[in-house]
Amino acid sequence: MASGLDGVVAADTILSHTDPIAGMVWVRGVDLPALAVRYGFEGTVALLWDGFAGDGLDRGELHAALGAARIAAYEAVGTWLPLAAGRSLFEGVRIALASLPDTATAAEIVAALTVAVPALVRQASDQPPLAPDPALSTGADLLRMLHGRTQPPDRVAALDTYFTVMCESGLSASAFTARVVASTRASLAASVLAAWCAFTGALHGGAPGPTLNMLDAAEAAEDLNAWVEDRLRSGQRLMGFGHRVFRGNDPRAEAMRRPLQAMGPEAGRLAFADGLERAVAAAIERVKPGRRLPPNVEVTAALLLDAVGIPREAFTPVFAIGRSAGWLAHAMEQQKTGRMIRPVSAYVGPPVG
Repeated sequence: MASGLDGVVAADTILSHTDPIAGMVWVRGVDLPALAVRYGFEGTVALLWDGFAGDGLDRGELHAALGAARIAAYEAVGTWLPLAAGRSLFEGVRIALASLPDTATAAEIVAALTVAVPALVRQASDQPPLAPDPALSTGADLLRMLHGRTQPPDRVAALDTYFTVMCESGLSASAFTARVVASTRASLAASVLAAWCAFTGALHGGAPGPTLNMLDAAEAAEDLNAWVEDRLRSGQRLMGFGHRVFRGNDPRAEAMRRPLQAMGPEAGRLAFADGLERAVAAAIERVKPGRRLPPNVEVTAALLLDAVGIPREAFTPVFAIGRSAGWLAHAMEQQKTGRMIRPVSAYVGPPVG
């Protein structure tokens, strides 16, 4: 069997399809660029959840449902937020999700995360949580609750694009975890809590923050080309480069570049990231001729989150807000099959019998 289950088909799905060669992702038949331009986050969630959390769902309906659910989530903050005091942000999110009842709906779970993350960030700096505004979109309200004031439209548009293109990514480790838990007939709340736990690893959702750290180190280097080559020759990982699925262009990164560029000077280090990409391409050709190490989505994602004012320690929890919509879609789709996931293992231990 392939290491890491590479190439093993573990589920049939109508949710998304990724073509690594073409460099494209489709969500229920809609290509990723169209999602970013025409659907937005709430529209994409409606597309993903249609037939699972209701029939004929649309963008306006999800906008209203998520807004109302954020109000309800805020009313429950006082029951769990004190328990998170003094703990890491990752632990705080785990506590917030664990406080949800098993009866929580998909919209209530996404809303709970949207309210919990800014509340936890603000608590860490001795600021009280802010009540949500149900009239706003998920991205707009998250930024307002985090920063304490309504944010400029270009920042809101950038975060909405980020949520849209990152919310579904096929059978990733966290999505598979959600499906396994849901297959046992556990609740959606339990499925998302488990998915979050899988997501916190440095090889999965924990990557955006370290990617920004890597950009900091590269920018501080006296000789960028020498710095890159030294890391490659010593076998150190270049965070933000290389991907298990995409071997070249990642369409999610391309979609996020547009709103980032529209932010102008606020876009930060896009130009430097482009230069780093060229330096890595040249160095990999010298060190390992014939190999490629293209940038993955994490470089652009880290730059975008930084540009809209998300603290780097909150990158993974903010990522999870968008991705939770995909986890829930996978969990609900798995529930409909009525089948428990129960693979087998190949015994390679000492001889028996």
